[in-house]
Amino acid sequence: MKALRNYVDKIKPHFEKGGRFEKLHSTFDAFETFLFVPNKVTRRGSHIRDAIDMKRTMSVVVLAMIPALLFGVWNVGYQHYNALGEIPHFWDIVAYGLMKVLPIIVVSYVTGLAIEFAFAQVRGHEVNEGFLVSGMLIPLVLPPDIPLWMVAAATAFAVILGKEVFGGTGMNILNPALTARAFLFFAYPAHFSGDQVWIAGKADTYSGATPLANAASGEMEAIPDFWDMFFGFIPGSIGETSTLAIMLGAAVLLATGVGSARIMFTALLGGYLMGLLFNLWGANEYMMIPAHQHLVMGGFAFGVVYMATDPVTATQTNKGKIIYGFLIGLLAMLIRVFNPAYPEGIMLAILFMNVMAPLIDYYVVRANVKYRLKRAQAQTT
Repeated sequence: MKALRNYVDKIKPHFEKGGRFEKLHSTFDAFETFLFVPNKVTRRGSHIRDAIDMKRTMSVVVLAMIPALLFGVWNVGYQHYNALGEIPHFWDIVAYGLMKVLPIIVVSYVTGLAIEFAFAQVRGHEVNEGFLVSGMLIPLVLPPDIPLWMVAAATAFAVILGKEVFGGTGMNILNPALTARAFLFFAYPAHFSGDQVWIAGKADTYSGATPLANAASGEMEAIPDFWDMFFGFIPGSIGETSTLAIMLGAAVLLATGVGSARIMFTALLGGYLMGLLFNLWGANEYMMIPAHQHLVMGGFAFGVVYMATDPVTATQTNKGKIIYGFLIGLLAMLIRVFNPAYPEGIMLAILFMNVMAPLIDYYVVRANVKYRLKRAQAQTT
């Protein structure tokens, strides 16, 4: 590493102001900070100092997604061979899963980072590490048979219109990965519905419907049991099927303090209570699905753990996080049950609450200000 450090220091002057490649300073700085921790420190003014920076935060989130990614790779291969009625060796399953998942990840990162680097060069800013997370989230919320050109189009849409037009990382109002999925969902709905898209290379005689698709169509007897959905042995998006793997990621986020426990637990509470109300109402078969079973269906757990907790698009106040998380869980169940056209309600619920987050924080702060004023007046009288 010392030799690499010396080489980077040797070529660095060429990329600084006055050097031959000064216009590529942002690109060089991005690679340098990727290889080494920046040695910049604050000199003046008021700053909050901490042991964790954006790079470490993004790295923790990527690390937390590894269980869902690894299981997703295996499940893509497993669902393929299961549909064909074959029982191959473990590594054959993994190899097929990698063949399908790896190109999607590569296209996502290449497209997104190319746009990020281009915007950084034009603006003369540093390249932020935010896309390290978005570049992994986007593939995990997509079906395994999604065409690669759609992945590139959705990633470009999410980065340009979902983030860069607002000023880049930290300024976006919508979660970029969900923006990409929403773009594909509404622009190419055929690739997010039916039985063909959720299993790569599916046999024509095999049903590849997801549990949510079965519920939306009224085929309650075809819904897998709780434990199959909990462990993830079902068709679905690449990283969303295994609640167990997602829980391992949640444990990493909570242990490191990167993920918000308030948002996670209140979202689960909101979804569970809404499910209980449906059970009491019982107007149709969909409402009679046990409340705990709703929590392991579709992308609910994945959205709550990795997307609802996005520190940029979520609420910032503690009380606001409780309200924000609870409403996400509640709205996800409402959309899922009352609008069969959008069975994956967590996507729309999070995007809607992303827009509402600043308003929630505003009223929480205003309420706190009013409380403090009343307390101050009471003390002076």
